[in-house]
Amino acid sequence: MARQAKIYYQNQLAGYLTEGDGVFIYHYTEEYLDSTEPKPISLTIPLSSQTYESKVLFPFFDGLIPEGWLLEIGEKHWKLNPRDRFELLINLCRDTIGAVSVYPMEAEENG
Repeated sequence: MARQAKIYYQNQLAGYLTEGDGVFIYHYTEEYLDSTEPKPISLTIPLSSQTYESKVLFPFFDGLIPEGWLLEIGEKHWKLNPRDRFELLINLCRDTIGAVSVYPMEAEENG
């Protein structure tokens, strides 16, 4: 079964990240691409209407996952599997330091 996450740039929905059948897929929404001055979420994922695919979690998204004590808190508090990078991403990356945040599809919209 595929899992999906909403990717926000600042407070604007930028796209969707999907994990399924051994592949990760990211695509920007048409609304985001058509918005005033959209910004790429990463230099490695430039603005495009094309779909990006990877056999591993995109390094940009993997880099958002906290390390050290913060990761340990997430693993213990929410009983997260440390090897399930997608699960860590959607549970620990809602309030990132940068402009990009990640929400599971079940989560309510921002604000």
